[in-house]
Amino acid sequence: MKKQYILGLFFLCGGLFACSPGTVNQANFEVIPLPQDIQASTTGDFTLTDNTVIVYPKGNEVMKRNAEFLAEYIGEQTGKTIQVTDEAPSSNAIVLALGLSDSNQEAYRLEVSKQQITLTGASEAGVFYGIQTLRKAMPTAQGDVVFPATVVNDYPRFAYRGAHFDVSRHFFTADSVKRFIDMLALHNINRLHWHLTDDQGWRIEIKKHPKLTEIGSKRSGTVIGHNSGEYDNTPYGGFYTQEEAKDIVKYAQERHITVIPEIDMPGHMQAALTVYPELGCTGGPYEVWKQWGISDDVLCAGNDKTLEFIDDVLGEIVEIFPSEYIHVGGDECPKVRWEKCPKCQARIKALGLKDDTHHTAEQKLQSFIINHAEKFLNSKGRQMIGWDETLEGGLAPNATIMSWRGIEGGIEAAKQGHDAIMTPSSHLYFDYYQTTDTENEPIAIGGYIPVDRVYNYEPVPSALTPEEAKHIIGVQANLWTEYIPTFRQVEYMELPRMAALSEIQWTMPEKKNYDNFLKRLTRLINIYDTENYNYAKHVFGVRATYLPNTAENVLDVVLSTIDDAPIYYTLDGSEPTASSERYTDTLKIDKSCTLKAAAIRANGSSNALTEEIAFNKATMKPITMLQPINEKYKYEGANTLIDGLTGTNNYRTGRWIAFYKNDMEAVIDLQEETSISKAWVRTDVVIVDEVLDLRKLTVAVSADGKNYKEVKSETYPVATKDAKDGIYTHELTFEPTNARYVKIIAQPEYHIPAWHWGKGDPAFIFVDEIGLE
Repeated sequence: MKKQYILGLFFLCGGLFACSPGTVNQANFEVIPLPQDIQASTTGDFTLTDNTVIVYPKGNEVMKRNAEFLAEYIGEQTGKTIQVTDEAPSSNAIVLALGLSDSNQEAYRLEVSKQQITLTGASEAGVFYGIQTLRKAMPTAQGDVVFPATVVNDYPRFAYRGAHFDVSRHFFTADSVKRFIDMLALHNINRLHWHLTDDQGWRIEIKKHPKLTEIGSKRSGTVIGHNSGEYDNTPYGGFYTQEEAKDIVKYAQERHITVIPEIDMPGHMQAALTVYPELGCTGGPYEVWKQWGISDDVLCAGNDKTLEFIDDVLGEIVEIFPSEYIHVGGDECPKVRWEKCPKCQARIKALGLKDDTHHTAEQKLQSFIINHAEKFLNSKGRQMIGWDETLEGGLAPNATIMSWRGIEGGIEAAKQGHDAIMTPSSHLYFDYYQTTDTENEPIAIGGYIPVDRVYNYEPVPSALTPEEAKHIIGVQANLWTEYIPTFRQVEYMELPRMAALSEIQWTMPEKKNYDNFLKRLTRLINIYDTENYNYAKHVFGVRATYLPNTAENVLDVVLSTIDDAPIYYTLDGSEPTASSERYTDTLKIDKSCTLKAAAIRANGSSNALTEEIAFNKATMKPITMLQPINEKYKYEGANTLIDGLTGTNNYRTGRWIAFYKNDMEAVIDLQEETSISKAWVRTDVVIVDEVLDLRKLTVAVSADGKNYKEVKSETYPVATKDAKDGIYTHELTFEPTNARYVKIIAQPEYHIPAWHWGKGDPAFIFVDEIGLE
């Protein structure tokens, strides 16, 4: 890792000469996020020197602070001390101004001429984003900077550009939160969604209820690993005083960022229940949770004191946080306590709530709690945001939802006329792994979201009409910190994925291009180095695209690097060197092998990409699905099952595809009559996520693809409480039989057993390879 880091610095500086003191360096306005319009002009280049000044409008303190930010950035990146003034000189100035006529208040216009740079914003915030563009256009090198004659007209695509930061599972100091805010400013992000309370700790002072932080902010220990049942028994805690929170809000406001607090309710409240057990359905005793996951113990919805508690907390929250939006959670609230609680059942009866085809009475009871919170917030002139579960039982009248479980919640909200913020776990959960090589990564919750998956996300679903699409007001990435104990790891999980996020949020989709983004990323990473950010460096290695070619029965492998460095590879598992085969064109793999590839540059090589490719009689053969793949986990589709690439114990890597509410029914065309005597499938089981194993596997064969004969079937038992997560291979053997077409049917669990929190619901199955021998 260390060698790769040094190598990255070398080529990002553009060679050692560009980093030398006293050099005249060239600016480049193709930054991240990419501005909407960049036009070369003929007004002459501007040279930033030691004598350049920054001018702001007299008497405008916000613009003065903007000017000071720009001076700070120039100092950090060039070593120059630039003066800030409200007296405009005739030349050699960067002039900050207001008055741009644009309906988008975050718009700005940059004009570069020989005499000066003029930056005009529709508001102070627009000027700030123009400053970020100037900052990122400058190289990080000592010396003067030449800005080419250019006109930039720019504005953001979305008004809400958010990043979520969970400080409940692990606590981070106020200074760390400010450093997080600095990261947001660099990436043109204007909302910090601050997750302050959860089962594992209450992190914000509530003066009417001081025990929430005196007791509720402290847990007696923390689970080791993925809910292993073992604990470190080290007391853990921390919280923010109201004054600290107000100082953070002010720090963010200066950088044109709004802090949106989240008080998660009525679930994820075990820390509060530890303090006030009478607010729970069972009366406790409770403890601040030491493990991760979803607690069955939630606020008692039938208790009037619960409503008073909500009002007390939100009443102080709106005094600390001036944001229009207040987030009330609403996610992952099990109803098992409510189903048995006399007070909750009495409330259901009093409200006349009944099950219907869409919602249970208990789901409607949650809607009652959320509606109560919304009415309180509305009475204070505020608006409510909730996770997409707030759609269950009926959405509160004026609520905005965050669609995290997929895009469906956002679609439903928009069709109902509600605003939605898209934050799907499939693309925008930055606590997920960034690479499939998880053994060499810090432990994470799971999942797999590399930079390119973030970048290629399109927030406005095609299912919406143009009028409905207007309700998609923004995009946000979420960072949950169960497995992120230090701020250095926060940086590692956020960067450079935050760069991809910023371009989704800001730049119009028709202007996006991933390869171009990677070239621009190399310059942004120079600023990461200047700020000493601990960013992930996977993008500097070899990138591989695997394309099953069923016409030629080969796996086409396309290799590339961020800087077009030469790539060398081997197919026998040996480490590639400059003496190995050099990659020049698509590799066509037609048999089992171990592919290794590395980028070899003048001063070292990248870490080797390693891929095991395994062929069997089904590999690279045409495949047809007779029942649908789950859309959320479709990834590359049916070819995932015959591409020779086996998935790791992480079903979100794209190496697995899912089936939900229907069987997996796949037909393999062997293209000629072939003898087979064995068939298998691999599954990944993660029980807590409602991902269970198969209940039945069937193999049938056909000569014509129409008439099938079953050759083997096996039924598997219902999962028990003792079932284990992991990868399972289900193999069926039978007498040798000739067939051209082979049908494989895998049946999921259609009713999750009663011991599971998702009892009665259908389960997912995740499958990667189909094998035939």
